[in-house]
Amino acid sequence: MKKIGLVGGTGPESTLMYYKELNSRIDKLTGGKAMPDIAIESVNFRRAWEYVTTADYEKLSDYLAEKVNSLYNGGAEIISLTAATMHIVMDELAAKTKAELISIPKIISDEVVSLGMKKVGLLGTIFTMEQDYMKKDLLDAGVEVYIPEKEDRELVAKRIYEELEVGVVKESTLQEFVDIINKMKKDNGIEAVILGCTELPLLLNSENTPLPCLDSVEIHIRKLIELAMK
Repeated sequence: MKKIGLVGGTGPESTLMYYKELNSRIDKLTGGKAMPDIAIESVNFRRAWEYVTTADYEKLSDYLAEKVNSLYNGGAEIISLTAATMHIVMDELAAKTKAELISIPKIISDEVVSLGMKKVGLLGTIFTMEQDYMKKDLLDAGVEVYIPEKEDRELVAKRIYEELEVGVVKESTLQEFVDIINKMKKDNGIEAVILGCTELPLLLNSENTPLPCLDSVEIHIRKLIELAMK
């Protein structure tokens, strides 16, 4: 089994999900005979977020490359960032490492295409919703991607940063997000909503929302397991 390397800490809650699920699922898949070797390089979330919010992408890619290269030099063969927002510098990061990174946007696009969907909504941090790094693979595949209107985008981003990133889950926030999804369904005809922030599954799932949720954590974890066990 290949060693898995994770760049975590952005934020801590999603990193915990990755660690727990990778261990428990591989243990089950092997009939209780094996759990994966996992190495985690945890970044200073406040530092990384400052680089994102100030658009200091050179420093962000350098910082993430330091973590990725540490994992690579430590023998990790399957390496991934555990936050969609950090993919904002994916191209720059790839140029600074020999490691092959497993991209969240790419596997999400592959999943949407495999399901035959043509119109999807995207929720995430303000950067994920407003910039192109999470949309490009989908658009290239002929999928229409819709984001909430400006006021709703700002609300989603605020709730992610102030609540979900620190593990706070509120029923009132769930209702706000459901209202936003319903609005996108009515206005844009979306068939599903992409949970484009790895903390969103703490709040949203296909059982408590009006449309299927494409959980980026779930889809990503499945891919990491598939590659690790090859």
